[in-house]
Amino acid sequence: MIKFLLKGILRDRSRSILPIIITALGVGLTVLLSGYLKGAFGDIIDQNARFETGHVKVMTQAYAENKDQVPNDLALLNVSEWMDTLRADYPQMQWIQRIKFGGLIDVPNAEGNTRAQGPATGMALDLFSGKSGENKRMNLEASLVTGTIPKDSGNAIIGHDFSEKLNLNLGDEITLFGSTMNGSMTFKTFIISGTIRFGTSAMDKGALIIDISDAQLMLDMDNATGEILGYLKSGVYEESETSSVAASFNDSYKQFTDEFSPEMLTLREQNNLASLLDYADVMSALFIFIFVLAMSIVLWNTGLLGGLRRYQEFGIRLALGESKANIYWSMVMEAVLIGVIGSILGTIIGLGITYYMQVVGIDISSYLDNSSMIMPSVLRAKITPSLFYIGFIPGVLAMVFGTMLAGIGIYKRETANLFSELEV
Repeated sequence: MIKFLLKGILRDRSRSILPIIITALGVGLTVLLSGYLKGAFGDIIDQNARFETGHVKVMTQAYAENKDQVPNDLALLNVSEWMDTLRADYPQMQWIQRIKFGGLIDVPNAEGNTRAQGPATGMALDLFSGKSGENKRMNLEASLVTGTIPKDSGNAIIGHDFSEKLNLNLGDEITLFGSTMNGSMTFKTFIISGTIRFGTSAMDKGALIIDISDAQLMLDMDNATGEILGYLKSGVYEESETSSVAASFNDSYKQFTDEFSPEMLTLREQNNLASLLDYADVMSALFIFIFVLAMSIVLWNTGLLGGLRRYQEFGIRLALGESKANIYWSMVMEAVLIGVIGSILGTIIGLGITYYMQVVGIDISSYLDNSSMIMPSVLRAKITPSLFYIGFIPGVLAMVFGTMLAGIGIYKRETANLFSELEV
């Protein structure tokens, strides 16, 4: 039966070419938009995880409430003990320390007088141990414009755009003025070992990266840290697993009566990312629903026109004794085949364009000059396994649904009128 219907589709192209084209276009758009949404939102989430939130983050409760102000006076103490506890209780995750800080960079001239100044947004990472994976996670080597990653105490990386603004060169000395964990004034001199560009405006404006040992010494934070970040060893954020880890940790160690007790937050609970994650899921489902509905209406009309053209065929088949139900279901099977053919073509087209968007992307850097959001400057689509089948949902459903609606007309045929229609 299927072989017979397939031959009919291929031989009578006038009744199949238009539905196949409509289905292919709809499926191609569905695949492209789904891939673009997954890529764009996935990149934003990945950027936030790497630079800001981790998959989970441990802070004191007081620090968490004011984390936008980077309150190092509310930092987590006895951090070595907490690191041992986290590694023992949750070995499925990698745990790293980070300290954020701010201050004023002073650039001296040859006489030691100030020739340039600028505000800096500092981040201290574990660069020297070689066990933290921060180099790879932050993509430091690939993001370097000039110079090298710090390998000795007193060296620092500065944002490339920031260095051009201050007219800095490799090997130049800068002095950072800030405040310690205890509120007293501090200053420390660093040598510029490299310049970096992350491609994220919020990071590149005044970035200064040093080793965490230098930050602890400069900020009087011996055995203390602002944040402990946890990353699943798979490298991919899994909401169910991280939520389980956070709930377990908070049940065991969070004390509501002590604002300096630790609290663990998941990525979803930070930077308003919950709404972004929900938005991505809703938009993906909405696009599929819209295309199923729109293509069903179009294919319904196409089916009605095709049905009118085939009325004589249906009349002959009814006159020969074929049942209405048999004709109806043969149309539905024919629609399934057309839907599959159109979906295959549409998926190939959609994947091709999605791959191009994955490689090239859309540059939005000009819109991020004054933005404080952590997001990539180039939005890219992403090919995922779901794209290989997601287009078949609207493609086949819409074609079948449209044909079923149009095929209702078969049941309205009156056998008594067949002879007059056939002019017998």
